[in-house]
Amino acid sequence: MKQFLFSILIFLHSSVLHAALKAEFKRPDGSTNWQHVANWSAGILILLLTAVVITLFFTWRKARKANRELRAIRNDLELRVQERTATLDESNKLLKESNQLLEHEISQHMSTAARLRSSEFYIKDILKSMPLMLVGLDMEGRITQWNKRAEDATGIKANDSLGKNLWDVYPTITVTPTQISEAAQKNEATTIKQCQLGQYYYDITIYPIREQHEPGVVILIDDVTKEILAVNMLIQSDKMSSVGELAANMAHDINPPLQSILFDLRTLQHRLTDSSMNLKELDNTGASETLKSLLEGAYEKGENLASIVHNLQDFARGRSNRKEVSNIVDILEHTIELAGDVLSVPSRLQFKDISIERNYQEDLPMIPCYVGELQHVFLSLFRHAYDALELVKRTDHTPTIKIQMLVSYDNLWIRIHHNGLGLSNEEQMYLFEPFFRNDSPEVKYDANKRLSFAYFIITEQHQGHIAVTSDLNVGTTFHIQMPLK
Repeated sequence: MKQFLFSILIFLHSSVLHAALKAEFKRPDGSTNWQHVANWSAGILILLLTAVVITLFFTWRKARKANRELRAIRNDLELRVQERTATLDESNKLLKESNQLLEHEISQHMSTAARLRSSEFYIKDILKSMPLMLVGLDMEGRITQWNKRAEDATGIKANDSLGKNLWDVYPTITVTPTQISEAAQKNEATTIKQCQLGQYYYDITIYPIREQHEPGVVILIDDVTKEILAVNMLIQSDKMSSVGELAANMAHDINPPLQSILFDLRTLQHRLTDSSMNLKELDNTGASETLKSLLEGAYEKGENLASIVHNLQDFARGRSNRKEVSNIVDILEHTIELAGDVLSVPSRLQFKDISIERNYQEDLPMIPCYVGELQHVFLSLFRHAYDALELVKRTDHTPTIKIQMLVSYDNLWIRIHHNGLGLSNEEQMYLFEPFFRNDSPEVKYDANKRLSFAYFIITEQHQGHIAVTSDLNVGTTFHIQMPLK
């Protein structure tokens, strides 16, 4: 429509139209024919009005169509707004429900966390107050748990032990890595009845743990010393009293004939020395030197026997009320010499033929002790080792006793190991307990297999500890701990 009107306007302004109109509206005499101009202008105006009306009609139709489209769009928008509003309401409702559920879950989580903290504190309090030593280990032997009882028993704080290797932190523990591995492989609890190194009697139970993120074991060490002492306290007292009385009687019975033997030997030796005629007669038979050697050997053994009886009398009379500060190396070496004389039975292994390997720490301090009683302890241990070594009949076996002494944690540690026949688990359990045999003839018992006296001297008289570890095919090790102060 706009193009049509624009064409009309251009046409009205054209020179051709002006010339045609001028010719049309003039009379022959040159005057203007106004009637014709009016008629023509009215026709033109009618045409223009008609064009305007048509234009307005089409414009109204377009506007009506646009209004219908706008109403449709508005209705669609209103519908969408209603749908969005309903969706938002539903979302708000779901969000509110989700918030309520989340608040409930948070409340439950906080309650669960509080219960977990309470349970954790409860378990920590149990571990802290339990009377058993509890040591947790991973499969590499590193410590994961170390309770208060373990701190008190070992003197090692938990902060100094967690994350470290058990045998580096506490090398004197009697549990071995092999026992830990066996319990973990079998996946069942293992109980060991033996002495804690340098401590008392313990029941040691190894529990494997498989359900955790990192598998490992838990070692529970139960101190059963009080139960054993409660049973054996009166037995020990009566036994030591009986032994003291028996020792005194034996000493008084043995000493008179022994002195007579020594007197006769000295008299015979003097007579042989002073009698030149007897010596000449003996020289003629070639037996003089042999006789002298026998007499000297008999006299030397008699002196050793007298020394043993003298020590036995001292032990029977009892020790002094005060300890003597002594060199433990000298006491041990003197006992080795004494054992070489005492533990020498014809047709059997001679103690002097046993290889003694010494490993003494340099500059060992002096310790307060009862010398005679410690000699009795060492002699009992050497006698026990001597009997075990004599039972091994292999031709390639070299009887050996290894002695180690060192200072650790304000204590003197003594280890005496032999490679003889080891002890069974039952023998280890009852080694340090007193023995009372019945009168039935089928009972066969060797008193040397018990070390109750040595245990009493170390634990009661010297406030120390003695323990044993043994293997039937490897040998036996005695562990002695004595305080330096």
